[in-house]
Amino acid sequence: MLLNLKSHCPELGFLLHKHPAKVHTKETNFGQVHVLYPNPTEALLLLEIDPLALTKRGGGHAFALKPYVNDRCYVASSFLSVALNQMFRTAMAGRCNKKPELVEKPLNLEVFLPALPSRGGAHLLHRLFEPLGYEVSAESTPLDPEFPHWGNSVYYETTLKIETPLYKLLRHLYILMPVLDNEKHYWVGQDEVEKLLHKGEEWLGDHPERELIASRYLKHRRSLAREALSALDPERLEDKAHAEETTERKLGLHQLRLERVTEKLVKSGATRVADLGCGEGKLVRHLLKERQFRKILAMDVALESLQRAERNLEREHEAKRQRVELLHGSLLYTDQRLHQVDAACLVEVIEHLDQERLARAAHNLFAEIRPQTLIVTTPNREYNAVWENLSGGKFRHPDHRFEWTREEFENWAESVRGDYEVTIEGVGEEHPEFGCPSQMAVFQK
Repeated sequence: MLLNLKSHCPELGFLLHKHPAKVHTKETNFGQVHVLYPNPTEALLLLEIDPLALTKRGGGHAFALKPYVNDRCYVASSFLSVALNQMFRTAMAGRCNKKPELVEKPLNLEVFLPALPSRGGAHLLHRLFEPLGYEVSAESTPLDPEFPHWGNSVYYETTLKIETPLYKLLRHLYILMPVLDNEKHYWVGQDEVEKLLHKGEEWLGDHPERELIASRYLKHRRSLAREALSALDPERLEDKAHAEETTERKLGLHQLRLERVTEKLVKSGATRVADLGCGEGKLVRHLLKERQFRKILAMDVALESLQRAERNLEREHEAKRQRVELLHGSLLYTDQRLHQVDAACLVEVIEHLDQERLARAAHNLFAEIRPQTLIVTTPNREYNAVWENLSGGKFRHPDHRFEWTREEFENWAESVRGDYEVTIEGVGEEHPEFGCPSQMAVFQK
């Protein structure tokens, strides 16, 4: 089975962590996987499966057809999905130490799969990939060219084109290839729910076919599919950030916000930082890319969010994991564990507090913790008028207690800053009338 990946980026080898001048081979329990480069901007993933050996080990029950007569050697299935992850695990995780600036850079990417099964026809291929921004070309192959009256097969010669960071494309393929095939060659249990949520964290919750994806990926195990879909529901999950990301996704605002906060913290010179209201740890993963931050304290009031953050951190290298300490706590109470940090940030957090409790949180921040640098971001309510689904004064998230205009945020910052200097700036593309979609205050001693 072959997967052909093309890009205009000559540094593709850095992102894939495979040197273009070499042929890379790895033994798996179902065959050999090879990665090779016809040229610096094109990579081939070649999977060689031995179906007879698998059948002798009792694996024949997983084949689409009967033992000894099956399609697994030739089609993009869960075998190819596993091989993709084994060969490009670091790339799929969104890490590139030698060229970190390339990780989030949108690249013009093209993937060719000569035999992609779609048990649902070409229409299903379009339904799964086009909502993610792909241009899809899929041509069905006949069951037998000598007998055209037999009709076409379920296999499609498929080309996918998109402009996106490489790791996102790899995650899409990892999830959607077995979904299209509607089969997996291995047992599906609780760990598969975690894989689905991790690989699909940035896109699955908004996908119009998320129920079908969850059901097929988890081999139609209803309890697991319900668990995954429940975790994608922002109200049941109590994930403060998810609904805001849904509203702001087209702008790429959530990602931009994390990048800007990280940039400010780097410039502050801080080595011990605190992410207050860390959620599932998305900012923490950004901070871990910077060696400057020797200690990262990540605090949240929701145990479920901390548990998800812990699971996400398990995928990081142990040396990085040791730099993070997860804390269960609240901004409304004095916490001695936070008193030694150089910098702290609250990314889209204060709007989740009742306004009568906001004064207590401000006292803890400016009188008790007193970091050298404090960064606070919050939505700009004026910008909500740009989105049709936020008409009538609706907030961006059902858990928001308030959302401030630019003037209200500036007045609050001035009222609480004490002996700090404060600068306020917008985050995101500025509207001529309503300003930027998000706003950020940087307090410094």
